[in-house]
Formats: sequence, C-alpha cells, structure tokens
Amino acid sequence: MNAKLKSGSRLERVLQSGRFAVTAELNPPDSADPEDVYKAALVLSEVCDGINAVDASGAHCHMSSVAICALLTRAGYEPVYQVSCRDRNRIAIQGDLLGAAAMGVRNVLCITGDDVTVGDQPEAKRVFDFDSIQLLQTAKIMRDESVFLSGRKLTTPPRLFLGAAANPFVPPFDWRPLRLAKKIAAGADFIQTQYCFDVRRLQAYMKRVHDLGLHEKAFILVGVGPLRSEKAAEFMRAKVPGVVIPDAIIERLRKTPKKQKQDEGKRICTEIIQQVREIEGVAGVHVMAYRQEELVAQIVEESGLLPRPAAESKTRIRRQHSRENAKANE
Repeated sequence: MNAKLKSGSRLERVLQSGRFAVTAELNPPDSADPEDVYKAALVLSEVCDGINAVDASGAHCHMSSVAICALLTRAGYEPVYQVSCRDRNRIAIQGDLLGAAAMGVRNVLCITGDDVTVGDQPEAKRVFDFDSIQLLQTAKIMRDESVFLSGRKLTTPPRLFLGAAANPFVPPFDWRPLRLAKKIAAGADFIQTQYCFDVRRLQAYMKRVHDLGLHEKAFILVGVGPLRSEKAAEFMRAKVPGVVIPDAIIERLRKTPKKQKQDEGKRICTEIIQQVREIEGVAGVHVMAYRQEELVAQIVEESGLLPRPAAESKTRIRRQHSRENAKANE
C-alpha cells in the first residue's frame, strides 16, 4: 500500500501501519441535543479508530451527518463522514466536502444512497446528480488537483482519506469484485462492506479480490454486527436493502432461550470477526450495531482487538463534554 498519507487521519495511519482496524457506526439521533451524539460516541471512542456519521441510511431522516461530524471533531473524535448522493447535487456536495475538511474531518465515505421509496417519506424528490463512483472522482479531483469540477482553483484543497461501500453478498457475485475495482480506480482508499453473515461467500469474494490485486490498492474493512434475536434478523433480511442473513444464523437464534438471545447474537458477531481476521486481504472490521452502541466495546474486546492504538481518554472526553454543556448553558 502507498505509504504516503492522503489525510494523516488516525484511521489512515492505523491502516498504513498494518494494524487491524476497527470502525463503527454512530446511529444518528432523532434529536437536536448534542449530548445524544456524545453519549453514543463515548461508548465507541476507546475501541474504534473511526466513528461513522451515518447519512440518512435507509432514506430515513435523522440528524445530518455533517452536523454529527462537527460535534465529533469538536470533542476530539475521529469521524468518518458519510456522504450520500441521494439528497444533494454536485454544487452542495463539493461545498460540504470543503466545509467538513475545514472542521477537521479527514475520512469520507462516498455512497450512492438508498432510494427514497425504502424510507418513511417516499414522496421526497430524488437528486442522484452523482453516483458513488462520480462522487469519489470528484473528491479525488478536489484533493489531488486542487480544483472544483468546473476547473476553478481551490485556495486550499481538502486532505481526505476516501472510502466506498461494497456488498459481496448479493448477486451477481462475479460482478462484485469488478465493481470494487471501479471504485478503487475512481479514488477509494478504503472500503467498508455490508454486513457479513456468510463467511464462505466473503472468502470467495476476497479470493477474487486477491487475484485482481485490489487488496493492495485499498484497505478492506468487513461489516459485522450483533443480532438481537431471530425476529430482528428476519426483519433486517426482509427490510434492509442489501442485507443477506443465512437461514442457519436465524435458526441458531431461534433455538436460543429468550433471555440469552442478545448474548448469542453478540457471540455470533464475535465468531465472524475471528474468522474474518484470518482472510488474506482483510484490513479491519466495521461494526454496525443499530441502537446497540454499548455492545460494540464488548464485541471488540471479546474478539481480541484491544487495546486500540492511541485510544482516546474517557476522562479527557468527559471534560470536553462538560465544557460544551457549560457553554450551551451560558
């Protein structure tokens, strides 16, 4: 991998050092209270190398990802700014990338975004001026050539570590590594995949990725996450776009006593992480625990991924939160 740092972010430095990286999603609140963001981030801070600020996933409205990044950088966290193409045109997106970089954001995940029809406001108008590949190309041009798409010069270009999403678990399987190659060619420095519940499918995907040499051009982080119960698994499989959960996983949860289901879901996640670590070309995991941030630390610890390098101090972060709250009450 290219040793020259694109952004100097903590996540980039961890990956370039060869350490197995851990990122996690901070599920955005339906709230205007910054403390809701800080509470979730505090749980993740000591076990993650980057915290994803989710951008209206599933086409559901929450606190914006750029606002969450503003709060996270203010408190000293390492955010991963998710940018969806669904809701903004190229003018707004380029402005948001500059604004995020000015706030100290160094990691950006470029995604196309789920269609409005899967959300709770299907009458919303789509934008999709870009898709994820065009967004990657735009961010790379701004970073490397110091210009807008119009050709107008930037005074100071954004220093960004660019990411993209991948889904190895849905057909056509032969096409998925080729799609990944296009995203890397467009500018992706790291990849975060959809939830992995089928390790054999991931192994087949990574073999092809390895054959194409793509693991040497971008860092691949595999998506993992705990399941609360077989009902939660069935809901995700039916309602969340792109999520594939084998029957064997659901049956295992179904056979588990009710009071032990959450622990079993966490155990399944831990087992998957341990298997994923053994696959050549996997550089880390991306933990997605919807409204279960408190489980992320347990999963990371039980998977043998602690200590994390240069982990944030909870005491320092709490002090920062106290200062923020005091300013808000003045």
